Amino acid sequence: MPTLSTFTPRSDLLSSAGRAAHDVGAAALLGGNLFGRLAMHPALREVSEPRERGSVTNRAWRRYGLVNGLSLGAILVGWGAARADEARPSQLSGRERTLARAKDAAVATVALTGIASAIEGMRFNAAEPNGAVPLTDGNTAAPAASRKEARMKRMLRVVGAANLVAEVALVAINSSLAQANFRRPPLRRLLRR
Repeated sequence: MPTLSTFTPRSDLLSSAGRAAHDVGAAALLGGNLFGRLAMHPALREVSEPRERGSVTNRAWRRYGLVNGLSLGAILVGWGAARADEARPSQLSGRERTLARAKDAAVATVALTGIASAIEGMRFNAAEPNGAVPLTDGNTAAPAASRKEARMKRMLRVVGAANLVAEVALVAINSSLAQANFRRPPLRRLLRR
């Protein structure tokens, strides 16, 4: 267990950087998911050709895939490191332990649904050359799409929605956990370190 003397400016700086990377990762995942669903996908109706809609949609998500991958990595590394040190059960109050377990579940769900979404997105992209699966908009396969492509798009939409719910839960739990820590009396917070 670290003591006050082992809490150096360097380790505090590292911890702060990890927390910032975690929070930026969560923001990028949630923001990208919301932007895609609420802005980009509906706007693709303006693209006149169904296959071009598919190509544009898949190209955009392939580009954002790097951001999603780095963001998920930041969340996993940041929370994993915190759980190994400052967020281990012995360092937390009862309420914080409950919230930390909920965050464990949210992080795992974000990871699983995010990875499933990435795999399904790559499969969907590969269904046609240049990802040109005919789409009505970014969310819906066009009538010209094959039954398999329409089924893949529905699955991608379901997995993406589950990922969105998990991301919102993660952000909400993270906020609750931070608030629980702030409510702890300052002297008690210092002594727990």
